[in-house]
Amino acid sequence: MENYKRLLRYVKPYWPRLLIAMIFMGIYSATAGGLAYLMKPAIDDVFIKKNVLMLKIIPFSIIGVVIIKGIADYLQAYYMTYVGLSVIRNIRDELYSHLQSLSISFFSKTPTGTLISRITNDVNLVQHAVSDTITSIIKDFFTLIALTGVVFYRDWKLAAMALLVFPWAIIPMQKFGKRVRKFASQGQIRMANISTHLHETITGHRIIKAFGMEDYEIRRFAEENKKYFRYMLKRMLTRALSSPIVESFGVVVISLFIFYGGFRVIRGEITAGDFFMIMAALGMCYQPVKGLNKSNQTVQEGMAGAARIFAILDTKPDIVDHPEARDIPSIKSGIEFKNVWFKYEEDWVLKNINLKVTVGDIIALVGPSGAGKTTLVNLLPRFYDVQEGQILIDGQDIRKATIASLRDHIALVTQQTILFNDTVGYNIGYGKAEKDEPKIIAAAKAANAHHFIRNFPQGYNTIIGEQGVKLSGGEKQRITIARAILKNAPILILDEATSSLDSESELEVQKALENLMQNRTTFVIAHRLSTIKKANKIIVFTNGEIVGEGTHEELLKANAVYKKLYETQFLGYMSNPPEAIEPIPSEDKTQPSTGVL
Repeated sequence: MENYKRLLRYVKPYWPRLLIAMIFMGIYSATAGGLAYLMKPAIDDVFIKKNVLMLKIIPFSIIGVVIIKGIADYLQAYYMTYVGLSVIRNIRDELYSHLQSLSISFFSKTPTGTLISRITNDVNLVQHAVSDTITSIIKDFFTLIALTGVVFYRDWKLAAMALLVFPWAIIPMQKFGKRVRKFASQGQIRMANISTHLHETITGHRIIKAFGMEDYEIRRFAEENKKYFRYMLKRMLTRALSSPIVESFGVVVISLFIFYGGFRVIRGEITAGDFFMIMAALGMCYQPVKGLNKSNQTVQEGMAGAARIFAILDTKPDIVDHPEARDIPSIKSGIEFKNVWFKYEEDWVLKNINLKVTVGDIIALVGPSGAGKTTLVNLLPRFYDVQEGQILIDGQDIRKATIASLRDHIALVTQQTILFNDTVGYNIGYGKAEKDEPKIIAAAKAANAHHFIRNFPQGYNTIIGEQGVKLSGGEKQRITIARAILKNAPILILDEATSSLDSESELEVQKALENLMQNRTTFVIAHRLSTIKKANKIIVFTNGEIVGEGTHEELLKANAVYKKLYETQFLGYMSNPPEAIEPIPSEDKTQPSTGVL
């Protein structure tokens, strides 16, 4: 019932149109009762009494009633469709808006395909339940009231009998409705799995082909598709079974009425016209009852989708503004990580991190994979919050700064290039309210991207495809760097920003990065010595802890961890051209290291 109430809240803003629709539904239902009522004079006055005047009046009366019925049906359908689609539009907008408000941790735990399924498949189920079914339920209910009123008007005994018998039809409708909801819910879970599988395999098609896993993925998809097929089959069989059961119930009821009504006609208690009018009314009741049964099943399916939608809407973001949050106007002194501890699940990823960074410093974070470098920089824009300790900017805890102002001070360039299926100019200017073309071009030039962009067919208006599929790795990375340059934020995070570049591209971008880092507080995660040696301070990580801090020369002399990294990684890079393959240390210390081609 709570889900029903929540859906009704979305209808509330549109109550004037809903009221108009209900008026036309009432007119429609009244015309249905009028058609049934005309059966009496048609039988008694025309066929039995042979009244010529009634013969002329009744056909035109029927035509007039049918025209009014059609107009009323069209107008109620228009207003109800408007209300229903508006409700669905608002639900979808709210759902997407809420998804954007959720924290990074939510997206880490929830597959992309599942979220897409919520916004598409689940909302579509609710759409049918709201836009189509509410119309049918109200219209069918009013029609039943009108037809029952006609029967009461002519013979209260038969009407009373109808009121005693018809409620029994609700029992199978409820039973089938519960089963339909169950199967619809399970079917949507399977559809979410299919969506997830599709997203993973379509975006990862190169890896699938490279490893020859096409047949394996086909079997996986077929298995999920088969599970979905089974639930959908059960759902459709349940819906198909409900119709003949309700129909059989209606036939039994009508047979009883024929026997009882015929008996009363023979005894002279009612006329043949009365009987056929009542039979027509009861016969016309069959379609609304059948419609209510079908609508009930659609509503149950919609409620299954609504429950899954509301589950997301009820999810609260982990990262929110503090009630007393203030904007960060500017950064004057620096950043401090003070006794910072952090974990994703059970094990600590960062342990008692203490680090002071002065404005304008270039801080290089080095260490083996999984040491916690990326986690540390992810805490700065509050993608995650520390479990213990504080991160301070000019002495202010970032948890008491507004998220918008905090992130407005940070530009991010990562190894994973995130681009949108739009123009080059749109991607460079992303995040800017006004797309200033001269500034976009200037940013591209600073990132050494202008020369290849202008060679595109439409220049800065060239569509680059999903995730920049039409670009090379180096071109994609330089566009993301141009985007960071255009943002002009005082804090810069470079997470393996040059790792995707070939030697030529790296040389072009390196100077742009150096210019970008000037007068900015920069955190650099890199495996290339040329980048690290330019840092004011190098921070060495191991197992989530800082085990060294200093310049390249200082650490090389005094820090064993850094010296090992230098010998196994940085020195290997310096002793080989950038395009050459770096040696990978063998796990077996007795065997020589080998390169991988």
